[in-house]
Amino acid sequence: MRERLVLVGNGMAGVRTLEELLKLAPDRYDITVFGAEPHPNYNRILLSPVLSGEKTPEEIVLNGRDWYESHGITLHTGAPVTTLDRARRRVVAADGTEAGYDRLLLATGSRPVRLPIPGSDLDGVVTFRDIADVESMVAASAKGRRAAVIGGGLLGLEAAHGLRERGMEVTVVHLADHLMERQLDAEAGGMLQQSMAERGIAFELSAKTEAVLGEEAVSGIRLADGRTLEADLVVMAAGIQPEKSLAEASGLHCERGVVVGDTMQTFDPRVYAVGECVQHRGATYGLVAPLFEQAKVAANHLAELGSGRYEGSVTSTKLKVSGIDLFSAGDFEGDEDTESMVLHDAASGIYKKLVVRDNRIEGAVLFGDTIDGSWYFELLRDGTDISDMRDQLLFGQAHVGDAGHGEGGRVAVMADETEICGCNGVCKGDITKAITEKGLFTLDEVRAHTKASASCGSCTGLVESLLAFTVGEGYDETPRKKAVCGCTDYSHDEVRAAIRDHALKSIPEVMHFLEWKNEDGCTKCRPALNYYLLCEWPGEYADDPASRFINERAHANIQKDGTYSVVPRIWGGVTSPAELRAIAEVAEKYEVPTVKFTGGQRIDLLGVTKEDLPHVWADLNAAGFVSGHAYGKAVRTVKTCVGQEWCRFGVQDSTNLGIELEHMAWGAWTPHKVKLAVSGCPRNCAESTIKDLGVVAVESGWELHVAGNGGTKVRAADFLTRVDTAEEVKEYTAAFLQLYREQAHYLERTAHWVERVGLAAVRERVVDDAETRRALADRFAHSQGYAQNDPWRAHAESGDQRSYIPIKEVTA
Repeated sequence: MRERLVLVGNGMAGVRTLEELLKLAPDRYDITVFGAEPHPNYNRILLSPVLSGEKTPEEIVLNGRDWYESHGITLHTGAPVTTLDRARRRVVAADGTEAGYDRLLLATGSRPVRLPIPGSDLDGVVTFRDIADVESMVAASAKGRRAAVIGGGLLGLEAAHGLRERGMEVTVVHLADHLMERQLDAEAGGMLQQSMAERGIAFELSAKTEAVLGEEAVSGIRLADGRTLEADLVVMAAGIQPEKSLAEASGLHCERGVVVGDTMQTFDPRVYAVGECVQHRGATYGLVAPLFEQAKVAANHLAELGSGRYEGSVTSTKLKVSGIDLFSAGDFEGDEDTESMVLHDAASGIYKKLVVRDNRIEGAVLFGDTIDGSWYFELLRDGTDISDMRDQLLFGQAHVGDAGHGEGGRVAVMADETEICGCNGVCKGDITKAITEKGLFTLDEVRAHTKASASCGSCTGLVESLLAFTVGEGYDETPRKKAVCGCTDYSHDEVRAAIRDHALKSIPEVMHFLEWKNEDGCTKCRPALNYYLLCEWPGEYADDPASRFINERAHANIQKDGTYSVVPRIWGGVTSPAELRAIAEVAEKYEVPTVKFTGGQRIDLLGVTKEDLPHVWADLNAAGFVSGHAYGKAVRTVKTCVGQEWCRFGVQDSTNLGIELEHMAWGAWTPHKVKLAVSGCPRNCAESTIKDLGVVAVESGWELHVAGNGGTKVRAADFLTRVDTAEEVKEYTAAFLQLYREQAHYLERTAHWVERVGLAAVRERVVDDAETRRALADRFAHSQGYAQNDPWRAHAESGDQRSYIPIKEVTA
């Protein structure tokens, strides 16, 4: 027999909890929902476009009544719950409808503050919280000419903009000396005021409303300094308070909101609460992302999985007020111990301010150009040392090498046909359609539905801006913690720490210890776990081929026609007539249709059939070749130039150093593919400065560059250090590779890893601390003792070749 779950509150947080719960345990509960409003679940964030006439109420519905019916959910709309009887486990609505429960979920949201001043109950005084408020304002705008909006925060400004769009003369009255003082500093607030004034909105700042004037209907307001403003409509947008009256009346512990623990349970374990009504660790939240994080945890416990915990949210806010882009995060005011970095282009309407303490970002305010907001927030959240990019920081991520973020322009003026994600061919119109039709709120959801930003990630900033632009107020693009996948709530770092600290040495052990939701895992977590175990326990963990991608399982790159590409390793790109002859004989013997040189100075045999793979490998082994690992998340190539042996500009022996590096590093499994290069002089013919690790010879020794990237998103490498000898190059290279192996998340390239942790943190361990560097290099060498076994030889010599034999076709 199924248990009974009652949801009080039909808003975004409560219904999102049901959506998450239905994914985890669709048959566990008989669900009943009570909503105070007469509407199905809708997107409250989009009330502003409804007010301005850009959307209709029907267009902002998230879950129509058919959604409730299709999931067997009983929905009562227009039925506010007035009684919560916890002793009898029943709720009673205002219309007398009753429902019993085994579990109760409170999602009563918040209520707008109505100022306790004379005349606040007159006809024509409204708040801005729901569709009924919007309908009242639309009706008033049709009859009246003047409106006063009390409150210069986000809601007040959106109301002012919407009413202005309806043709009213609007004055915003605000108590503080600049707009949105909780999100913006005085400079940005002033720019916002100027922009909105140019749209025809008047402002009274540092002004207190003393009374609403009128007999039966509103005729104006009186300010504390005695002045009066005529008004046919007064909108009170002076903030919100958690709606806790029902919980409080039932005896649940409440302070500012309904107090909950990390499992989103109230002091009554049968009663959960999520959303704006909640107080968690002393904090209340009004943005969407924290509420959805709470919903996920509540659903996890309602499904009795018991592994999720809500630990609070660090939020950033990317907003759009009347078409103006704003971003705010952290402590944007600072104090006497912080410094401010400011870029102010008044002519272009752009203002950027970063508050920095000890070379770490503590707060940010962006006005007019918010494309780098998510990047600044990541630097803030991760505590990244920004000392190596201070001179370029305010110009954005595009100017520290990430070319993919700087070409977006303003998403608002892009045509729907504009391609946003070049990797997957996704246009702006595709993304906005998915966001609006499927009710998407997060970057991960957009990726899942459209594939945009799901490949190289260079368009992430554009997609996030488009998401914020389409969804509107309250969008928070960067969650505090990103889980490895849907099978777990633990992050990559937490999983790696558990493997290390608790000596977990198999995938089933990890899944059991961390209470994986899916006992078999998925295609995201299994390869990650396999790598993390391999990296942590190189001599003890046995590689699990079933947890690898197809190319790594086949030790060759599968092509679009089903054949394979075979790339033998050619040390440092240097070969010989005998090796070329052996490759040619293999190509002729197995009728390889295409033989091609790669950009990494290797020879690619394209079009090898699966059944020929072990024979090709055996013949190449016999000629002295091993796998080039061109298919793997591994060290692939070391590209070299001819160096001082042949080149008149060469100053060092780059060729032999490249060969030695490749002999040292080949076979190493890494979080993502790794490419190295060695150039014999600063002319850099081996393109070392776009490699994961590049070595450039100078007269006095060698320069090391790291975290470069070619391909879709070009990133120039960062200078790491200069060393004197080839032996030092090898030690620093081994240490850098091992640090990357131990710290990076699976499928994170060196460029993204260094940007996440900061070059200073890498330099501190690889360059400044000799003891740590040697320890890292030693661990890399230890790991290589187990990794440098040629997989081609193992498969070619295996007696079991069944996996390479094609399945016979059976004809009737």
